[in-house]
Amino acid sequence: MKISRLIEQSKVGEKAQKDQFAIDVLTGLCATPKNLAAKYFYDDIGSEIFRNITQHKDYYPTRTEYEILDMVKQELPKIIDEETIDIIELGAGDGHKSQLIIDGFLNANRRVNFYPIDISEKAMLMLRDNIKTHDNLNIHGVVAEYFEGLRYVKERSNNKQLVLFLGSNIGNFDRVQNQGFLRKLWMSLSTSDHVMLGFDLKKDVSVLTAAYNDSSGHTKAFNLNLLTRINRELGGDFDTEKFQHFGVYSPTLGAMESYVLATEEQDVYISALERSFHFDAYEPIHLEYSFKFLKSDIDFLSQKTGFEVVAHFSDPKDYFADSLWKVVKGSDC
Repeated sequence: MKISRLIEQSKVGEKAQKDQFAIDVLTGLCATPKNLAAKYFYDDIGSEIFRNITQHKDYYPTRTEYEILDMVKQELPKIIDEETIDIIELGAGDGHKSQLIIDGFLNANRRVNFYPIDISEKAMLMLRDNIKTHDNLNIHGVVAEYFEGLRYVKERSNNKQLVLFLGSNIGNFDRVQNQGFLRKLWMSLSTSDHVMLGFDLKKDVSVLTAAYNDSSGHTKAFNLNLLTRINRELGGDFDTEKFQHFGVYSPTLGAMESYVLATEEQDVYISALERSFHFDAYEPIHLEYSFKFLKSDIDFLSQKTGFEVVAHFSDPKDYFADSLWKVVKGSDC
């Protein structure tokens, strides 16, 4: 596996990341209501806790999407009829779902160039261990921001592309942000390239609530770990025993919302910021939105951002959908 590093992973880079973390924490804790950016969930400890969440019986998205991709992997080479295909994954993950799609093309005797793009080099090393080698498979990891990575691949290959944005990652953007992201993705691709996007569908609220408040407490640990990370990296003195996790579905937003609540009035000092932050009893810190979709919402998104829906692939319960879109460019897009 070849790895190209477009992000400088040096001590200077680490300091810049820590400085940005501090700025974002300051901005979020000074806001009304207080908030922390969900991107900071995923330190090494948070990533491990999230893997535990995805394997829990209450959390349906990961196993449901895996089942969908396993069902449709043989269909994709028939739809995308190319002798050689570049499969590009945004957000590398552990490779188990991308392996299914790669296998579908390899089983159809196609050549695959797999380009996982992630800001974490550690994610690339995990993929190296999880993706099986094959004579018709080349793996080239790109350590970069998504769109920088896409430009890098486009400059080096004229093959048709299938871009994967799996999981329910698109749901972390709000209704305006997701259109901006998808239009930027459209601009990065060529006519007749394809994207496969994972969408968590709207469903019974009890199913959603259980998934984001799992009975083993993994989601609670995941959210509180963000406070622990602030303590460790920025010199905070959050007492996680004085905060509780709360996940709730907002039907007006069509999103799950995650919070931690201060269970008593308190002040928290963060040495890297040289200041304290006051919390009233049961004052919330907003952590994350996870938007849910109807299939009509997915159709609307594709039309607004320059794509054409090829197919929605869903499970029998309609809990989740992987939607295959084709890039359309020209006067009608």
